Amino acid sequence: MSTLPALDLPLPALSDTEALGRALAKRLRPGDLVALRGDLGAGKTALARAVIRALPAAEGATEDPALEEVPSPTFTLVQTYARAPAEVWHFDLYRLERAEEVHELGIEDALDGGIALIEWPERMEALLPEERLDVTLRFEADGRRRSARLQGGGDWPARLAELAA
Repeated sequence: MSTLPALDLPLPALSDTEALGRALAKRLRPGDLVALRGDLGAGKTALARAVIRALPAAEGATEDPALEEVPSPTFTLVQTYARAPAEVWHFDLYRLERAEEVHELGIEDALDGGIALIEWPERMEALLPEERLDVTLRFEADGRRRSARLQGGGDWPARLAELAA
């Protein structure tokens, strides 16, 4: 995916990561996969939480998404959320031993009309579809400030151009 145009954004504060999550949520569609990359503590879970909380509740849901608890799926490996326009599947693959284990977690169901947010997508790299959004969160040289690089296949270049505008 390195030949596709990339959008680089500074994320000096947690509020900037949350704002990016809200902006991404507005652009997500059923079938989307967002691969969240970066070192431990880079902000992958914070970004996923912001996306999940920013999406509207699915029809008939009674809980306010902005107030819903969004735990890290580090131990459960996957959490699901009833949202519109589609159910959100939040995966944390850090503890996966083999890429094929994602099938046991329901990755096909997530990609069949859901929205998949995947932390540690490197654990299933060969199985990732080309039409995805890669979000790489990284620490700047000073070790305190963060930034994000967004790059994607399919129609993501056009959606990222909207985001940049």
